[in-house]
Amino acid sequence: MFLRIVSFLVVQLLGAGLGLWLGLSWTDRYVDALWGALLAATLWFVLDSVRAGRALAWLIPERPPLLPLKSGVWGEALERTQRLLRNKDNLINDSNTRLQDFLLALQASPNGVILLDGESRIEWCNHTAATHFGLDAVRDLAQVVGNLVRDPGFVSYLAVKQFDRELLMSGRESTATRPVRLSVQLYPYGGGRKLLLSRDVTAVEQAEAMRRDFVANVSHEIRTPLTVLSGFVETLQTLELEPLERDSYLDLMAQQGRRMQSLVDDLLTLSKLEGSPSPGVDVWSSVLTLMRQLAQDAHSLTRVINIDGKALHDLKFECLFQGEIAGVAAELHSAMGNLVSNAIRYTPPGGQIWVSFKRLPGGQATFEVLDSGAGIAPEHLPRLTERFYRVDRSRSRETGGTGLGLAIVKHVAQRHGGYLTVESRLGKGSSFRITFPAERLREAAY
Repeated sequence: MFLRIVSFLVVQLLGAGLGLWLGLSWTDRYVDALWGALLAATLWFVLDSVRAGRALAWLIPERPPLLPLKSGVWGEALERTQRLLRNKDNLINDSNTRLQDFLLALQASPNGVILLDGESRIEWCNHTAATHFGLDAVRDLAQVVGNLVRDPGFVSYLAVKQFDRELLMSGRESTATRPVRLSVQLYPYGGGRKLLLSRDVTAVEQAEAMRRDFVANVSHEIRTPLTVLSGFVETLQTLELEPLERDSYLDLMAQQGRRMQSLVDDLLTLSKLEGSPSPGVDVWSSVLTLMRQLAQDAHSLTRVINIDGKALHDLKFECLFQGEIAGVAAELHSAMGNLVSNAIRYTPPGGQIWVSFKRLPGGQATFEVLDSGAGIAPEHLPRLTERFYRVDRSRSRETGGTGLGLAIVKHVAQRHGGYLTVESRLGKGSSFRITFPAERLREAAY
């Protein structure tokens, strides 16, 4: 500012001097000096206004990168302004970058996130929330969320404005065969806005239901034989029985004891399978030896079941892969034996059962048990591997099953990198197949 004042005074002096130099007489030299100074001041203000206009013309949102003035006060002002604007732009860019990173983080969240304004209109939502509520993340912006999510419970929750609790509701993709349950909660924040969070709790609710069913089933399975045992013990303690009658009661008590022992053994097996790491590929077992053991057990079981003189089952074992499989031989024998014994127990006497182990073209291998039994209705197939699930409870107890066999088979298959497949039609028999990965198979080392 000091230089600006000095420059103005210098121009005034130069104008006055020029007025004196151009004057016509010495008598009017003061007037000439005054006119010269006035003209110099006018010229200075005009030039300064032009420079100010160029500076103002540069201060627009789409301003060019080069400054129109690089000297003088206006040049210095523009240079400082440019630095300030550049710093402001950098701050805005940093803020936008952080905002985009924050939105990307919310987008990657496994939970649904919706930002609502004070009127419950959608300002932003991630893909998870769009899936949960059937929204379009672009089309539905600025729409009232209550008009899009028509669940009565959600509409009431939004209207009552008691957001200190969560709301459980059905998801948009929920069906009778595949229910989807959502936990939804709203959190108010600045300016009357609200943050809506949603998460899929279907698996949690299913796990809780399975836990309740598991406890109830275990209690029921143990209570029944305990009731029988308690009744027989009380009878033996209070009544004088004939030796044959007493022996009959003792046999029934032993049978119920074996039933409880079998249940406990299966529960311990499941607990061990779930709590131990998957077996490695450093221990190999002969597939042919496993198949021979299964065939021997199967022939013994069918003779025991048909001891009353009915026709034995027609058993056929075929081992088309005579190599080795990596894993725990006892677990593999248990899983495969469960499938074979189930086929024998649930196939009428004289029925056919085919057991095979073969290599597939892609390097995998399958162990399959195919029977000619009554088959299983389609609605039961998805639940067969659930603990204690039975298609026919009375029939299962007659055959001595605990309801845990297929759960054990599924866990053993998964621990060995494989999976269980079940196919069945009523009146056409059933097929139970375990598929093993190629990395757990090798040709026999002779």
